[in-house]
Amino acid sequence: MKRLLMANRGEIARRIFRTAKAMGISTVAVYSDADAAGLHVTEADVACALGGHTSAESYLAISKIMAAAKASGADAVHPGYGFLSENADFADTVVNAGLIWVGPPAAAIRAVGSKAAAKNLADQLQVPRLPGYQGSDQSVARFASEAATIGYPLMVKALAGGGGRGMRWVEAADQLEAALLSARSEAIASFGNGDLLIERALRRPRHVEVQVFADAHGHCIHLGERDCSVQRRHQKLIEESPSPAVDGELRARLCDAAVRIAVTSGYVGAGTVEFLLDGRDFYLMEMNTRLQVEHPVTEAVTGLDLVEWQLRVARGEALPLQQHEVRFSGHAMEARLCAEDDAFMPHAGKVQRFVAAQNLRTDHALFSAAQVSPHYDSMLAKLIAHAPTRDAATDQLHLGLCNTRLLGLPNNRGMLMACLQHADFRSGQARIDFLSQHAETLRASLIQAEAQHLVLAATAILSHGRQGRLTLPCPFERPMRLLHRGTGHDFRIREQTPNEFLVSHNGTVQVLQSGDNVCTQAGVTRRVDCVRTTEGAWHLQVDGVDFFVTDTSFEPSMSSDAKAGADGKGVALGPLKATFSGKVAAVHAAAGQAVKAGDVLLVIESMKLEHAITATRDARVSHILIEVGQQVSAQQVLMSFDA
Repeated sequence: MKRLLMANRGEIARRIFRTAKAMGISTVAVYSDADAAGLHVTEADVACALGGHTSAESYLAISKIMAAAKASGADAVHPGYGFLSENADFADTVVNAGLIWVGPPAAAIRAVGSKAAAKNLADQLQVPRLPGYQGSDQSVARFASEAATIGYPLMVKALAGGGGRGMRWVEAADQLEAALLSARSEAIASFGNGDLLIERALRRPRHVEVQVFADAHGHCIHLGERDCSVQRRHQKLIEESPSPAVDGELRARLCDAAVRIAVTSGYVGAGTVEFLLDGRDFYLMEMNTRLQVEHPVTEAVTGLDLVEWQLRVARGEALPLQQHEVRFSGHAMEARLCAEDDAFMPHAGKVQRFVAAQNLRTDHALFSAAQVSPHYDSMLAKLIAHAPTRDAATDQLHLGLCNTRLLGLPNNRGMLMACLQHADFRSGQARIDFLSQHAETLRASLIQAEAQHLVLAATAILSHGRQGRLTLPCPFERPMRLLHRGTGHDFRIREQTPNEFLVSHNGTVQVLQSGDNVCTQAGVTRRVDCVRTTEGAWHLQVDGVDFFVTDTSFEPSMSSDAKAGADGKGVALGPLKATFSGKVAAVHAAAGQAVKAGDVLLVIESMKLEHAITATRDARVSHILIEVGQQVSAQQVLMSFDA
């Protein structure tokens, strides 16, 4: 292996390159038009343009990737995760072209990479699985018939791929058809395969997975388990190893089942066998025939480089260790930093400032001025902590998130920190329903914390406008009005010195000092990061709090009619605007149609997921301003309504 092409992008491409270069292997990047300025492109020895913006036009285009391999002189291909990483046809294409495939054989991918095939193998090996249907008849009628036998609640899942895409929870029969249509559309967009399965759902399980590794010489071992129960939209947010719910006896049973599945399928390379854990009972979900996003937590507790193992096994070498030689040390935890708001809605945009925490391993492809595209996943970075105990790892990760600077677009830094501090998580009791139970409470606590820092925001914004200017303090009191989450807040500020401000707000008067990204209030000095996102709009970070405000000091006050309309009590009903960038996947309303609160008006596909946009109140649609297939940006008007 002399030159390795990475058929992927972003942080995982950089991660693979890091190990490849350490092993003396030259690297090749491929990139879409949207990723032309990406770090993985500039850091590779050779870079090949694929063209296009969407996954289908670039990272899912096998012919383009193979042409890049030929043009660059690559003799090996690593698929990373997502995209083509579990595509058996791609594996065959690479091998048939005479190149080294850094992954399991195509036959093994077909044997266990499909959820249906994995469940059939589980039956053969007597590994428990939940009852379900994964047959070739993909009609709605057949699924409905099978669902009646299986019982509700149940889960709809894409047969191909993973990462939570193409998954829908179905509580009752009248929800099934819509769930099938939505899951199929999302699966086609993500994996190019719309086949689905259904299975009985558990209400409060844990998600526990086992890392396995096999070579071409008949050796297969496990590297322990990971607990990935903190999820939203069936996608993982926080992962850890070992699981707080798994003891020695249960670990032995889980790992034995995982290894038997890998061995029987003829597996070679890195793989992950995923289970639902319900008490001390476990059920096979699927096997991911690739490197996982969360592989760093296993690397931390074992001290091993899993990418190095992948490359050595692909070269035909035997596994470096036998099972009894694997050592586990301490506790590791990973958090996924994503471009999404506190309602878990994705956001594209420009990163204006990024500084990684110094106390953690941070895998990322971020830089100041980086553009986050709506065409790919919302994950921006992974923060990994490793400490002697679980409590210490949790504290280390929390501090690392607090010290991470990411400004310019909404992100989940604050939500992750709130999760880590929640009593259920701290006690090791978080299950898959953790966020469905606690997200609203966590969100409310974040909003309350934001409101407490608005005085700091006003001072920081005024101070930010003075930076670099040799001006005297203004002796006159200045009015300032900040709009925060739809509510206006009034301040009166007098500059006493260039860095000292007398601030009046809600009947109280405070003296604050501000400068060089710090602000002192009542003797307490805090770091306050502040950037302008658009004209008049600001993104601020104060400790573990991220929030956005708009300076409306020079805007006219709302008229009484406009206020009544904003309150939903008067004549005006504002237009429906996109809250994030994406592509219109479906439109379910028409001009002149009466809609009720909660009705789905349209579906927007963003960051490889579909999001239903619903009516906030009863209304009549006046104009449809978009069409299916159209790319829309945040704040773009989508529909208007009659008065």
